[in-house]
Amino acid sequence: MANTDNREEQDAQDRRKFLGKASKAAMVAGIVGGYGGFAAISLRFLYPTNTDDRLWLFVTETNRVRVGESIRYRGPSGETINITRQARNGDADDFIALSSVCPHLGCQVRWEQQNNRFFCPCHSGVFDPSGVAIGGPPGEAGQSLSRYELKVESDLLSIAVPPNRLAGAEPKGEVLAADDGINGPGHDPCLGCQQTGYALGGGAGDPRSSSDPRPPLT
Repeated sequence: MANTDNREEQDAQDRRKFLGKASKAAMVAGIVGGYGGFAAISLRFLYPTNTDDRLWLFVTETNRVRVGESIRYRGPSGETINITRQARNGDADDFIALSSVCPHLGCQVRWEQQNNRFFCPCHSGVFDPSGVAIGGPPGEAGQSLSRYELKVESDLLSIAVPPNRLAGAEPKGEVLAADDGINGPGHDPCLGCQQTGYALGGGAGDPRSSSDPRPPLT
């Protein structure tokens, strides 16, 4: 009889211990689950799963740009881009889209077809056709022009640009006229050259591009 009572008491203690451990485990799991859910929500807010934060905009028909030519494009946020055709294979690799803002001091970079290069007239910055600086201050600093992704569908050229984050603003871009005098974004220390008299001269030793449309000062 005593042995039976002892076994029952022992079984009851074992059940109480088991229930106590199970309760603690459930409580810990609930806390972890709660914080885990909060962490997951926070991570989704801070780091959205949709990392494709870009906007595809139509630029032009591919047959409107000949090999060796470049067009100037302004994105929805005001960024200016040189889009140059380098081949005629019928896909996006025929073109390259590079920021027109020099990484040195923000002057406007132009494509020089006759020299097969991009050139910055402010301090004689030279970039190869892929946008890598090979001369002038940008070359010495190992800088490059920022590149934009392109795609071609049904002979239509489109560019991926950061979306315009202004609420209610309609995202759009435009092809600019050649040498339209655009000077931004970026600080161009030569914008006031002709007004101040400190322009790069047009005579011997002038480091300016031969295609620079500005007349030399006299």
